[in-house]
This record gives sequence, structure tokens and C-alpha cells, in this order.
Amino acid sequence: MSNFKHLVVSLSGGMDSSTLFLRALSETKKTGGTVTALSFFYGQKHHIELERARNLVEYVRTKGYTVKYEVLGLMGLPELLNSALIEGGAEVPEGHYAEDNMKATVVPNRNKIFASITQAVALSVADKTEENTSIALGIHAGDHAIYPDCRQEFRDADDHAFRIGNWNSERVNYFTPYLLGDKYDILKDGEQLCAELGLDFDTVYASTNTSYKPIQIGDVWYSDYKSASSVERIEAFIKLGRPDPVAYADETGPVTWEVARDAAAQVLAAYTPAAHPAPTIPSAASWTEGPKFEAVSTGAYGQRNL
Repeated sequence: MSNFKHLVVSLSGGMDSSTLFLRALSETKKTGGTVTALSFFYGQKHHIELERARNLVEYVRTKGYTVKYEVLGLMGLPELLNSALIEGGAEVPEGHYAEDNMKATVVPNRNKIFASITQAVALSVADKTEENTSIALGIHAGDHAIYPDCRQEFRDADDHAFRIGNWNSERVNYFTPYLLGDKYDILKDGEQLCAELGLDFDTVYASTNTSYKPIQIGDVWYSDYKSASSVERIEAFIKLGRPDPVAYADETGPVTWEVARDAAAQVLAAYTPAAHPAPTIPSAASWTEGPKFEAVSTGAYGQRNL
């Protein structure tokens, strides 16, 4: 039985965080609790994700769910950051995440910035309500080592700094439901959550953006299908066996799902893992009873506490 009374979610507008947002709604529905969702503008080229996040929040509100939602603008910061993902930065590379050129998509200290704000909000909720509050994290087995702030040693150090730097930090815990899964497992959970919460799957996932190179044609934004983030998303939909409701395009204009699907499949087929890949956590796809959801109470977040 769920024991999550208050959950704080960093809602980027991407597929993973949007599914995590639905999971937070499901968990707090069982307890009569609250969900606080935060989005961040930091000068990202793919800022369409913020519009998609707001659309999703507005959609679930029409279905009777109460959400406190804020978009936080880190004004002045974009001009000081160096990354291919930031407006004015280099071209976003295409291909597979494991390729070295994907380091260009690292945004310096991004997760630390987001984590500090999210921790502050969660602790404020806990202090105001005098009830434990959990930060929902979309950490999963497919997180890429190319991003240093996705690594466990970073999360350990960040959590330690939070706990020694704040009174009552023991009131803040972590909820990491996808720790053993990958993007497919997250999307599969999203499919189940839509059914449970009375939400339309296509409406939910059309209100997401995973593309780091979105394409604007007129007033309409399309996802690309060549950037690494898009390739991974498409792979998850291929495994799920249903078309992605997001509209795709390339330099020639809008394309069908089939075109995007087949192009991503070629990239995936051509990719050859390194000779000595890092060990991976077994996929939740092998579980017979579906994903197991777990909370991390105190200490380093992302650590299993079964």
C-alpha cells in the first residue's frame, strides 16, 4: 500500500518525467496526498518541452486531479552556460548516446541546480505540513554514464550536502520507482497508469517532448527522429508495439511515424556497444508481476531499499 502523502516532481515535459508525474498522481491518490510539479527554463533549445509539460498538467486537472505547478525561470543563466542544448550553443549531435560526441549535450551542473531547488521545495512542504515529503526521481537503469550528474557517486554527494545543510532534512525522502527499469519499462508503466487514472494515452504522450532538436514549421513544433534522445524514445514505442502520438519531421517537412520508426531502427541496428560496456542493472521487463515500486527513505537517493 502506498504511503506517499506528499510528492515533489521535476517535470521536464519529457517522456520519463511525465510518466513519473502520473505515477505520483497514482500514489498520492491512494493517500489523499498532494503533488507539486516543477519545470525549469534554463535556455534550452528544446523549450517546447515546457509548453508540453503545462499542457499535460492542464489535461490532468480537467480529469479532476489537483496539482500545484510552477515553471521556474533561471533568468540570466543561459547566457553564462556552455552546452549544445543551450540557445546559441553548438549544433546538437545526432546518433547514439554512447558516442563520444554526445558529451556536447551535457549542461554544466544542471541536475545539481535542479536538485537543490527541488530539495528546498520538498523540505518546505514537509515543514509546512509537518509530514514527510518525498522527491520523485525518474532514475533508471538506462541513465547514461556520459552525464556525470546521473551517476550514483554524484547523487550520494548531493544528498549528503542536502542533509548536513538543512534542519529537518530527515523529513525528506526519495521515491525511485524506475530504478531497475529502462525507458520501455517506464513507458509500459505509463500505459498502465493512463488506464488506472482514466487518462487517454495518446493525449498524455502527445503532451511530451523528448527531442533535443525539435523542428518548428509554421506555428507547429515537431520532434526530430535523429538525435539520441529521440532514438531512445522511438525504441521504447517500438518495444511497446504502438505508434508514438508525437508528430515527427525532418529537413524535408513532416514525416509519418513509420518513417521516424524505421530511421531510428536503423541507428539502433548499426550501433555496436563498446568492447567492455559498463555493467547494467537487469531490466524490469523480465519481472512477471510488473515493475516494483520502492522508496528510498534516508541516505543516498537512488540506492535500493527493498
